[in-house]
Amino acid sequence: MNMDEVTKALQEAFLQPLAEGEHRKIIFWFDKDQEFAEYIHEISLENVKVHTLTEGNNFYTKVLLEEEDSTSNYLIYSNLDMSMEDNWLLDTILYSKKFYADRISLIMNELNIDTSLRSSVKKYEKFFGSKDRIKKFKGFEVKADSEGTIELMIMSALCNIKTPDFEDVLKGVLMDSIDDSENKHLDSIAKYVGLEVFWNAVAERYGYEQSQKSLKTLFIHLTVTALSHAVNEGRLSLVKGYIATRNKSNALVFVDHWMHHKTDYHLYDRYAEIAEKEIKLSDIVNQLPIEEFKAADIFPYFDKAIIIYIANSLEDRLEDYDAYTKLINLRRAKHYYERYQSIYEALYYTVKMFEFHKKYSMGIPKTQAVDMYRAYVNDYYQMDMFYRKFYVAYDNDSNSEILKKLKVMVENLYTNWYMSELSSHWSAAVHDELKSSWVLPGIQSQKDFYRSFVAPKISNGDRVFVIISDALRYEIAAELADKLNSETTGACEIQPLLGVVPSVTKMGMASLLPHKNLEIDLSGKVLVNGKSSSGIDNRIDILQGAVADSTAIHYQELKNMNKAGRRETFKGKKLVYIYHDSIDATGDKASTEVYTFTAAEKAIDELYDIVKIIKDDLSGTNIFITADHGFVYQRDALEESDKIDKEDIQAFEVKRRHLFSQENGERSGLLDINMDSLIKNEHKITTYVPKATIRFKIQGAGANFVHGGASLQEIVVPLIQFKNIRAGQKNSREIEKVDVKITNTTRKITNSLFNLTFFQTEKVEDKRVPRTVKIYMVDDAESVISNEELVICDRTSDKPDERTFKLRFALKAIPYDKNSNYYLITKDIETNVVIEKTQFTINMGIVSDFDF
Repeated sequence: MNMDEVTKALQEAFLQPLAEGEHRKIIFWFDKDQEFAEYIHEISLENVKVHTLTEGNNFYTKVLLEEEDSTSNYLIYSNLDMSMEDNWLLDTILYSKKFYADRISLIMNELNIDTSLRSSVKKYEKFFGSKDRIKKFKGFEVKADSEGTIELMIMSALCNIKTPDFEDVLKGVLMDSIDDSENKHLDSIAKYVGLEVFWNAVAERYGYEQSQKSLKTLFIHLTVTALSHAVNEGRLSLVKGYIATRNKSNALVFVDHWMHHKTDYHLYDRYAEIAEKEIKLSDIVNQLPIEEFKAADIFPYFDKAIIIYIANSLEDRLEDYDAYTKLINLRRAKHYYERYQSIYEALYYTVKMFEFHKKYSMGIPKTQAVDMYRAYVNDYYQMDMFYRKFYVAYDNDSNSEILKKLKVMVENLYTNWYMSELSSHWSAAVHDELKSSWVLPGIQSQKDFYRSFVAPKISNGDRVFVIISDALRYEIAAELADKLNSETTGACEIQPLLGVVPSVTKMGMASLLPHKNLEIDLSGKVLVNGKSSSGIDNRIDILQGAVADSTAIHYQELKNMNKAGRRETFKGKKLVYIYHDSIDATGDKASTEVYTFTAAEKAIDELYDIVKIIKDDLSGTNIFITADHGFVYQRDALEESDKIDKEDIQAFEVKRRHLFSQENGERSGLLDINMDSLIKNEHKITTYVPKATIRFKIQGAGANFVHGGASLQEIVVPLIQFKNIRAGQKNSREIEKVDVKITNTTRKITNSLFNLTFFQTEKVEDKRVPRTVKIYMVDDAESVISNEELVICDRTSDKPDERTFKLRFALKAIPYDKNSNYYLITKDIETNVVIEKTQFTINMGIVSDFDF
């Protein structure tokens, strides 16, 4: 040991803050072997006086320190035996600090470890043989006041843990590998502390007492013990040997924290799959009723079992649809939901389709046209939405055997039942009531859109934006309207328009423009007031004929502009038409029609963004969103029976779902629709459309996505009226997340396992949007002491009991002070803001090794 190291250690000792009651530093340096006697005169310390004890100056030294100089810092050097009874300085030594210059003493001095723990430091001297390891140990802001603490700090340093915590040490070891022979952390612990120390700590905290210890069986022990909180132990007899008999809650908290770690959970998931195979979990679960494991969340097999259960129940036509929905909603807050999200969502929409089928188990009623139309707008359209949502989920995991099984059920419900009955009844109603005059009482016509909705606002001096999304089907627009209502401060309403026939782009787009009359020439071209309505330039010309300060633009061009460019482009414009075509552009091509529903999801987001651009960049307040037509789409390949020949009709235009002819009269399998009520029909044109959803047989691929016919999916055209309401304006409402509150009145916890009940105080509607929270317990130092529970507050029910959540918590098996405060934290996971902090006391009474 050289003098530089000694001097440095002494200087650091004198620089330590004064303890309570201290007004200066006195340090006795004991050098019994006189290793440094000849160097003592070389010691020079800032603001410290050096004094050497001799056999004859003990009394003088006491007088010096207590009478002559009671304020200076002193280093008292001694190579004498200071333990004799007549030692004048014994009391001074007791209230002063001792210093030794051997290696262990210097290490203890550097690390501020009390001399009483010298044997413990000596025991682990090998660990302290590295400056890097000493640096890590020293970096812990924890006082090493016992051998157990020193061992924990050593293991934490070896595992590169930031703060000494055995839960983190154990997780660090397990994350390295659950193969003992490959685990570098376990090797380090064995080398510098000893495996016995590690395994004793595991046994003490987690009740792991296997005779043949290994990291794999330890992981199984932890997960099975955690599982025993969710599944009755009596049902786990095959793995009873893995369940702890004491400190069981520690295992649950450990597993829970690892599962919910934002990055480390991936490795946990991999180990959990290994463990569930080792313990043959499937054999255990397959013997249990669903109610006994529906909330279990430790292993991925539980989600597989629940998914299989629901799918098989649907296939067997067991009609407990409400229970299936509740099961899926329960799993949404569980760990593995994200892994199986696509399957769960596909299941959910399959359940909704079966529910719809049950509602109309007597068949879809055959009624008058206007009643069928209104029934579609009020209810039937949801079946189209469920079908679309099923395939959005299906396409995310189309290799899943479960989804392939569900697909067969879905196609049977949608194509063979719903579409077959609905389109058949609607075709009959069109035949009886609409083919001579395309009008429905009380339903606004698409061709009157400009005159009825836009013109009055323009006349009133308002600025108007019209967004036309090609093939925006009513059910897709309904989802968009919900999104606009819940996520913007504006007010939004949706209503149906009776779309024109044939339901093709050139007819629908022309109908939405200002016009006195519409025409179709014998080449099939649609004219507005005698002018072509094809293309942006022609449409701008028609718009400016009605409103001088007007223009039209494609969505993509608008999107590519910056804010300044948008303001400049639309400066002074009273009327702006914006054309959007994500759905039709995808569906109308044979190579991409399979992505129709994906395009619909994209369209909802794009249309929402257009509204935001108009609101935020252009200060627009009056916005209409509508479509030229809807569409019919089925995923399964069409049968030959789904197609029809055009027979011997002389037609000047033939497409998949319509043809134009100057002939008239009924044809088998076709609806002949007189165009007099839709266009200035000088050429006496009749539109023929196949009944139901039949397609004409024409050359070329791509028949699954079609429009042009008269089905409800094609001619129920949505119109969303959006009025931007700024904060502070009359009728403005801020978007608020629903609140969640604890309902239990007691604030005292007396058991390591306890239940709490929470209530979503408002239902989700309009501007009240869902909130997802994480709930857990902490101590006064904000350390998490329980498992964490996720609650998704998105209930829309008026019934309070359906907005109630019962959660189970487990506390770590550690000492609790009944006089200290503990807190239940409710944190919004999106913002990470604590929305409620509820004070509790914890009084466990007699702490036992057993859980009752």
